[in-house]
Amino acid sequence: MAAMTEFKPQHFNWRMEGSVGVISLDRPDRKNPLTFESYAELRDLFRDLVYIDEVKAVVFASNGGNFCSGGDVKDIIGPLLDRDMKGLLEFTRMTGDLVKAMRACPQPIVAAVDGVCVGAGAMIALFSDLRLGTPEAKTAFLFTRVGLAGCDMGACAMLPRVIGQGRAAELLYSGRSMSADEGERWGFFNRLVETDALEDEAVALAQRFAAGPNFGNMMTKTMLNQEWSMTLDQAIEAEAQAQAICMQTRDFKRAHDAFIEKQKPVFEGD
Repeated sequence: MAAMTEFKPQHFNWRMEGSVGVISLDRPDRKNPLTFESYAELRDLFRDLVYIDEVKAVVFASNGGNFCSGGDVKDIIGPLLDRDMKGLLEFTRMTGDLVKAMRACPQPIVAAVDGVCVGAGAMIALFSDLRLGTPEAKTAFLFTRVGLAGCDMGACAMLPRVIGQGRAAELLYSGRSMSADEGERWGFFNRLVETDALEDEAVALAQRFAAGPNFGNMMTKTMLNQEWSMTLDQAIEAEAQAQAICMQTRDFKRAHDAFIEKQKPVFEGD
């Protein structure tokens, strides 16, 4: 892939703010729905980020007052009615591959959620590492409202971990919108900010992460994901090994040297 400052995706917006990559969907007139093509291109980007040191953190931003309205009714939902089981499974696995790629990429991902954030858009926000919202943010897992199950793209696994089993069950059974205030109280949003400050706040937060230690951030994200399936004793041992690995990095020595010299460490990610 070319330098990320020159990266020009076909189906979403991308720009670099220093070492932070900023993504937004590019159909604000329709509240930014996803298409087959944007799903696949986003999946491929997050897969590629595993190998791209230039990008240290990612912001998934809103556009035109909305985050994402989910799968496009005309471009996705209609055509799915004509697919056989094999074709349907190819699609549902692709959507799951997007959020799996988001988990697997080493960079912290900050979702900046304004306005409509529903369906697959809510899943993108959910699988981000942190979420900032505005008072106007309305988040809904709409799957049952279109005749499907609430278990889409990992919702039944991830949402209870973020907001709790009972609250997740209510949202997934009903498909109702979670208000911004509910989202903040329940832990879905890390915090709420005013609309005109949302993207700047999200980029500033991502830039703090991008300043490093990047190897340590990668290890933190890895452990946050992997320890779900561990016993407590296994997690403690895994963290002992992870921390010992991090102690071999130059950034660990840089932090020590800066402390001795009463300076702020400048991390370089190695």
